[in-house]
Amino acid sequence: MSKTTEQQIEELLIEKLQCLGYTYRPDIRDREALERNFRAKFEALNHVKLTDTEFARLLDQIVSPDVFACSERLRHRNTFEREDGTPLHYQLVNLKDWCKNEFELVNQLRINTRSSFHRYDVILLVNGLPLVQIELKALPVSPRRAMQQIIEYKQDPGNGYAKTLLCFMQLFIVSNRSLTWYFANNNAEHFRFDADERFLPIYQWATPGNEKVAHLDDFAEAFLTKCTLVEMISRYMVLIQTERKLMMMRPYQIYAVKAIVDCIHENRGNGYIWHTTGSGKTLTSFKASTLLKDNPDIAKVLFVVDRKDLDRQTRQEFNRFQPGCVEENTNTETLVRRLLSDDYADKVIVTTIQKLGLALDANHRKEYRKQLEALRDKRIVFIFDECHRSQFGENHKAIREFFPRAQLFGFTGTPIFEQNATYRTIEGQEARMVTTADVFGKQLHAYTITHAIDDKNVLRFHVEYYKPEGAPVKPGETLAKQKVVEAILEKHDQATNQRRFNALFATASIDDAIEYYHLFKEIQAKRQAEDENFQPLNVACVFSPPADGNRDIAQLQEDLPQELADNRKEPNKKKEALAAIIADYNARYGTNFDLATFDGYYQDIQQRIKDHKYPNRDLPHEKKIDLTIVVDMLLTGFDSQYLNTLYVDKNLKHHGLIQAFSRTNRVLNDTKPYGNILDFRAQRAAVDEAITLFSGEAGERAREIWLVDPAPVVADRFAKAVQALEAFMQSQGLECKPEEVANLKGDEARAAFIERFKEVQRLRTQLDQYTDLDPATREAIEQALPEDTLRAFRGVYLDLAQDLKARQGKSADPNNPVEQLDFEFVLFDSALIDYDYIMKLIARFSEKGPKKQKMTREQLVGILRSNAKFLDEREEIIEYVNTLKEGEGLSEQQIRAGYERFKAEKYARAVAEIAARHNLAPEALQGFIDGILHRMIFNSDALTELLKPLGLGWKVRAKKELALMEDLTPLLRKLAQGKEISGLEVYDHA
Repeated sequence: MSKTTEQQIEELLIEKLQCLGYTYRPDIRDREALERNFRAKFEALNHVKLTDTEFARLLDQIVSPDVFACSERLRHRNTFEREDGTPLHYQLVNLKDWCKNEFELVNQLRINTRSSFHRYDVILLVNGLPLVQIELKALPVSPRRAMQQIIEYKQDPGNGYAKTLLCFMQLFIVSNRSLTWYFANNNAEHFRFDADERFLPIYQWATPGNEKVAHLDDFAEAFLTKCTLVEMISRYMVLIQTERKLMMMRPYQIYAVKAIVDCIHENRGNGYIWHTTGSGKTLTSFKASTLLKDNPDIAKVLFVVDRKDLDRQTRQEFNRFQPGCVEENTNTETLVRRLLSDDYADKVIVTTIQKLGLALDANHRKEYRKQLEALRDKRIVFIFDECHRSQFGENHKAIREFFPRAQLFGFTGTPIFEQNATYRTIEGQEARMVTTADVFGKQLHAYTITHAIDDKNVLRFHVEYYKPEGAPVKPGETLAKQKVVEAILEKHDQATNQRRFNALFATASIDDAIEYYHLFKEIQAKRQAEDENFQPLNVACVFSPPADGNRDIAQLQEDLPQELADNRKEPNKKKEALAAIIADYNARYGTNFDLATFDGYYQDIQQRIKDHKYPNRDLPHEKKIDLTIVVDMLLTGFDSQYLNTLYVDKNLKHHGLIQAFSRTNRVLNDTKPYGNILDFRAQRAAVDEAITLFSGEAGERAREIWLVDPAPVVADRFAKAVQALEAFMQSQGLECKPEEVANLKGDEARAAFIERFKEVQRLRTQLDQYTDLDPATREAIEQALPEDTLRAFRGVYLDLAQDLKARQGKSADPNNPVEQLDFEFVLFDSALIDYDYIMKLIARFSEKGPKKQKMTREQLVGILRSNAKFLDEREEIIEYVNTLKEGEGLSEQQIRAGYERFKAEKYARAVAEIAARHNLAPEALQGFIDGILHRMIFNSDALTELLKPLGLGWKVRAKKELALMEDLTPLLRKLAQGKEISGLEVYDHA
């Protein structure tokens, strides 16, 4: 089927959908026909006959460029005022029974506006509204490129998504028949590639057993049957109110929610969900809770966590999805009041198991248990997050005994099996280890880390077992702490992609954490004194203080066993050390925490780890944390895309090991290929045992799936990718040299170079983050493609990619290979090299002194050309560098000021040239730019969104602004004739 044309794929899909009960409407090919059809469906559903004027006004009311507003309107009853002043309460689709709507399909729909002429392959209509768009491709297409093409459609000025019924689009599906993906529609701020190529979620459907449903026919059978499709849209899309964003649940999340809801509906006892850490368990539990909220047979739904910080985190997540849906239970009394409340808002409650335990404590002085007697025989659902250890004790037993009709469900990323059980129960004379199955019964659904890695929902791990010079480390052996600190300082930049990411350091005790913190201070201060170019790591440290009667701290420590034990020994010493660490933190970050506000300190550290966004324009590097020293904290239940490395000087095993490792494996983009683990305790056997235990059904394949290949294997793959590039260049009659790329003939050859070199760079990015490269491997990498040659190739790649990218979407031939290219510029963006760094290098070029210490002009230009960060500005910087004299002796401040002058003068010359071509005074043209484009257009939210893709705004690059001026030639002519120009004219010409 590989040679099937797009038209043939479309015809086969239409035939398939008709078999699934969709009515094919070949008569609907334009906007007018689409609106006539919707009007007929609307009037039939709402038992009304609208006048032409009323229908026009209805369209004006419901059509909006705001995707979120349209999605809310789709899901609710609305009100419309008729011509006689009476209200019409209407629905757009049958909300009571979505399956009873009318299902139609149209193809080759054209939506022509004054500036847009798009044609859409296949669209599914539900009650006349276009809710699903299916784009078909004959060639293999990357899912990211497919999504990007739809984004480009939506960004076109005057596009149908903003001005017609297409604004109700909920889902996009892209398929080349063999492979199929789907993703949710969204407003512009949530529907784009940003500078770091952090992509929207894009999915493939799967079976309950997590097998991919990729072929379009199979996907249609599984996903596009009428009732299934509307169930996906009405029940399993989440509207995140706080962000005004649509989110589609993943297949495994949907199966888990269905399993819980069915279990409750049929009253089939308890169960647990095994979904790996990082798979979005909070969203799954939120959706299960909200669906149960509308079940009249359920009195209460309690989401139970086992730590105060997770209580806050879960509550914040729930309220992110739906503001105010969960209140803070500040104490047990508030919890009891909400449990007894009949208010619908109190039906879903997030609480800690400790508060719940106090509420059910028969010996509590406030006798909460007696107050709760009224609930004893009610049907209550308990959903437990991370259902291990703390769920197995007396609190859990009390819940089961007090609420005999309750149903209990647990979520866990690391179930407790017999091999990793730590909690004992004594029955009679026998002690027995307790497992997750003992507590919660049957497993309802599984999505293991093996599945998640296969799906690229989490990353694999690179584990280095540190080998110091001399004698090897024995398993569990403690190394000298100074050696560990020096090893971390040596390896950190490589492990974190030049500090693009940050790291945790897991230590064995609070005393160890304190000693390490001071060692980092001493060793880094000494290195700074010896080497002015040494850049110290920003090091933080967090561990819980002695509780001293503070119930919040005591509750926190229930899940921090090592810290709880350590704080019983020399508590005053621990407090003094932590107070000093917090004082250092305040001095570095300008905060004002102390032991009394420890919770705020802990939250601030978490936020800085999460805010480690690159580049540093979001947050200066000095305000970030490079390394956080911990004992138990942050090793479970903490997520950050910008944390990629874990240093381990602590014995770990089983679920504790997997939980700790999993802090590093959240997906970001290709600059983060895996989670890095550097183990100082030679725990290979413990790692292998944990992988085997939690691999699910992967068996012997687990290590291969979980762990990245050794560096020599990837180096060999890199060498083969370079050889493939050489063979391709030779096939084009060219030597494999950067300067020969410009001689490639035709789009097919240029696209082939882009794909081949991108693979070379991807493998090099992976190798650059290996912390255990031996000299032989390093030499093999350099021999395969020397660093200078790689940099030159990066430069010509970016030149070519920039040219081809500008042409995407403009080809009359959809099979043009340029249309399918996904450039992945983030692979070519060095974390080390930013604007400040370049200004420093230019200053080095200009400084006086021996030549060997300076930066040459050629080196500067090579760095600029090989880095994607400067695609928009590099020509200006290079032009500026060419105006400078080597060894001129300018300071960095003078270099910066000179560059700003250079840009301003160049901009003024360009304005003068355009003005001269159109017989305008330069002041008049500048007035047009400042007055019309800024003051008038940017007061309109819709026009602001429209012009965003063109790069307009107060801080735009001058050349983009001027390029737009050239596009507005007809308006400039009017301006030259002294005529007024309206905002609508600017809109249409832009």
